[in-house]
Amino acid sequence: MNGKQLYFNDAQLEAMFTGANTEVIVAGRRFGKSHGIMAPRILRNIHAMPRSAGAFVAATFQQALTRTLPATFAALREMGWIRDVHYVVGHRPPKKLGFAEPIIKPVRYDYVISWYNGSIQHIISQDVAGSSNSLTLDYIFIDEAKFINHEKLKDETLPANGAILKYFGNCPYHHGLLVLSDMPTTKKGSWFFRYRELMDIELIETIQALVYEIWKLQQKSETEYYSNLISEYKKTLAGFRSIAIYYREWSSIENIQILGEKYIRQMKRDLSPLVFQTSILCRRITRLLDGFYPALSEDIHTYTAFNNEYLQSLGYDFSKTDKPDCRQDGDMDANKPVCVAFDYNANINWLVTAQQQGNKMKVIKSFYVKYERKLRELVDDFCSYYKYHRTREVIYYYDNTALGSNYAVSNEDFASVICSQFVKNDWRITRMHTGNPLKHREKYIMIDQALKGQKYLFPQFNKNNNEALLMAMGHTEVVVNSSGFSKNKSGEKLAESEEDRLEYRTDGTDAFDTLFIGMNLFPCKSAGSFMEATIN
Repeated sequence: MNGKQLYFNDAQLEAMFTGANTEVIVAGRRFGKSHGIMAPRILRNIHAMPRSAGAFVAATFQQALTRTLPATFAALREMGWIRDVHYVVGHRPPKKLGFAEPIIKPVRYDYVISWYNGSIQHIISQDVAGSSNSLTLDYIFIDEAKFINHEKLKDETLPANGAILKYFGNCPYHHGLLVLSDMPTTKKGSWFFRYRELMDIELIETIQALVYEIWKLQQKSETEYYSNLISEYKKTLAGFRSIAIYYREWSSIENIQILGEKYIRQMKRDLSPLVFQTSILCRRITRLLDGFYPALSEDIHTYTAFNNEYLQSLGYDFSKTDKPDCRQDGDMDANKPVCVAFDYNANINWLVTAQQQGNKMKVIKSFYVKYERKLRELVDDFCSYYKYHRTREVIYYYDNTALGSNYAVSNEDFASVICSQFVKNDWRITRMHTGNPLKHREKYIMIDQALKGQKYLFPQFNKNNNEALLMAMGHTEVVVNSSGFSKNKSGEKLAESEEDRLEYRTDGTDAFDTLFIGMNLFPCKSAGSFMEATIN
């Protein structure tokens, strides 16, 4: 719009010129999904279908508010389209802007992006009940699709993508679908893979050939013959695009001219092999390891829980979401103590937090620190995140490994350091000593029974707040040796490498085990002061 030259990589250009009605693009981090795919489609659709109604679909409102919308608006700004000038978010456009009105006016504008020509986009989040209800849509955009609940999408949102044909029936993008994601690592997150089988490769190649033929004709002298031929080709092209499904998988390397080789090398160094393979190289994972937590299931044992009332109160002010804290969480009871357990290691230290809610053990968040950051910094991270907790009480579960040891700190044992640091942050703490650690086989049986719902508190994990912990639990192997059945912890003492990241080893799982055993075998309902607490 402002005459500024924009760069698109070859993969982005291929998708753009193909222009299929249904696009599914699985691409690595920093591929340019917002700048090279999402923003251009927004501009294309609002101008091809003025006064239309589209939708952004996100798994959670927090995802839309902190990732999808900020990145998209940044891309639009780079292209010359300015918020509160060309579009407004979350409120009815002021009359002074002179915006046209949409064909179907929203009842409320809380979750609506309104454009100058009357086009709108509804912001639909699957954790906001009824956000798809009664909508009539002309197209749908889905970002971070691997987190989407496909059943909800089919039942609640896709049926709304059926606006009246009389307005935009000749537009190939009408009733369109754009799906963006990086590579999923779970079966549940892989729902969009089926579009690859639905794609008609011959049709896609025909569309691309037609685009090239039209371009060649446009290079010739302008005559009535060529103009008529171009018009006929464009009609044929629109018909083909309107029924086309386009599926592609691209790695971040497609955007190497923007990212540079240094970024790819840095990601290989900083990410675990699994994350690098999926998030950067965009390769499918065909086998996940069975191991110490075989009953752990994403469908059964994970959940999302955001405080959407708080997030909505921010008024789409993205600067207020830069540093997350517990106000964004919808699963924390701010009037009850937080149960915590740690794992202690020279190079990485973990803290896992949970609260009992009925017969459930809700693992609400986990933290870890590495290398020069030790236990005091770990406690500080917890206290900073939970500074809005009302009672500021913790119940600290620990076994004998926390006593008489100091390799992660200076001259105090782990338990003393942790307690004193909580007190320094004005938190009350109850120490719950659980004795000697259980044998691995006993822990395995207890946790397996709990995960199957047979006995003990039923563990459930806030998946947005426990990403590394869940990854580590899913890849914890077992080993049978002269000592019997146990976790395979052989890699814990090895130096970190680009193929073996500390946070995906078994350390964090040990913190979870300690917390699980403590909450089940040593229940404690309230915290007292550190000075009054009794060591069992």
